[in-house]
Amino acid sequence: MAAVTGDSVTSAVAVDLAETSVRWLNAELHNPTASRYRVLAPRGAHAIAAGLRGEVTVDVYGHAGYYCAGMNDGGTVTVHGSVGVGVAENMMSGTVRVRGDASQSAGATGHGGLLVVEGNASMRCGISMKGIDIVVGGDVGAMSAFMAQAGRLVVCGDAGDGLGDSIYEARLYVRGAVKTLGADCVEKPLLPRHREELAGLLAAAGLDHDPAEFRRYGSARTLYHFAAHNSAAY
Repeated sequence: MAAVTGDSVTSAVAVDLAETSVRWLNAELHNPTASRYRVLAPRGAHAIAAGLRGEVTVDVYGHAGYYCAGMNDGGTVTVHGSVGVGVAENMMSGTVRVRGDASQSAGATGHGGLLVVEGNASMRCGISMKGIDIVVGGDVGAMSAFMAQAGRLVVCGDAGDGLGDSIYEARLYVRGAVKTLGADCVEKPLLPRHREELAGLLAAAGLDHDPAEFRRYGSARTLYHFAAHNSAAY
């Protein structure tokens, strides 16, 4: 029996995962009977709120496991805790906010939407991102934005080794120190249009840093253009 109760205070449906399975929760969210849900006692369960389609709002009170809010397409998910590997993996649209920290591969392969990690994100944040916007309030680990193809990654703290390795056309903004840049990733001028873009991303994330404090990084474009006269070297 599913533990679903109406919440008279927040007008949200409460789902207690101490009594209800994640499978039941996700089936309900895929064909929602309400516009807002509160998920209680997540206890690190995997794939919470995965595969949302449409403008449903989900608040998760506690820590979530792997692939929380994965494949999100239009939903608004807030995790009032930390998350495991692959939060918002392959997101198409919508918003995912993590009040705590995120493990590896946050926002991996995302095509759109906004992922906000208010704490730190571990290795490979934004790996192979394809249009998603990611704002991290703290630091990111090594190999973040590896093979990032499109979208924006904003790091308000420091970045680890190999930032932007093999990057395509994603734009990276870092406020703190960058330990090392990856192959073909270079620092670029922070022009007025980039400050404006960055200000918009910070505002969307609810952060008030001065865009002038950031540096911009992107592709030197020496790796991904095939040159026939270099074919013998490939």
